[in-house]
Amino acid sequence: MAVDVERRSVAPIIPPVKPRKLAKVPFVELADGRLQGVVSSGSDVERVYVSSIGAGSHGLSCSTNNNRPCGGLRGSYPCKHLQALLDEAVLQYGADRVARYLRIDVEEGRSLTAGLRAHHEPSPAATVFSSFLRHLAYLELPDTTSPVPELHWFPSVGAAR
Repeated sequence: MAVDVERRSVAPIIPPVKPRKLAKVPFVELADGRLQGVVSSGSDVERVYVSSIGAGSHGLSCSTNNNRPCGGLRGSYPCKHLQALLDEAVLQYGADRVARYLRIDVEEGRSLTAGLRAHHEPSPAATVFSSFLRHLAYLELPDTTSPVPELHWFPSVGAAR
C-alpha cells in the first residue's frame, strides 16, 4: 500500500547534487524569494558576509553581518562573495534548480552569472544571519534518541527511504 507524499508526516530529504566544503560558504539556501547565505571573508577569520540575489529582480546585496557594505560590490556585477554563494548553490541544488528559482535565462554553455540582470538592491543581513545562527544552534544539541520539538519536521533516520 503506497502512501501519498502529501500525507506523510516526514518530508523527503533532497541530498546535495555534489559534496560541498563548508569553510568558504557555510550556509546557502533558496528562501524568502532570494538565493541567500553566509560567506566567510577571505581576509579576516572573524568576519562573514551575508549575501543574496533576488529571484526575478536579480537584486544583489552583500554586507557584513553587522550591515557594513561589501567593498567589492559595485554596479551590476556580483562581488566575489556573491559569486562564491552562487557557485555553492549550484553544488547544493544544481544549476537548473538555481536558475529556475532565480528566474535566470541561461544560454547553453554560459554561466548563471551571465544570465543575471543584476543591480544593487540592499537587503537586511540580520534575517539571513539569524537563520544561519539558528541552524548552527542545532549542531550544539546533545545526542539524543528522544524527539526534539523544534525539529519535529525533520524525518527520523530511515523514515524517508
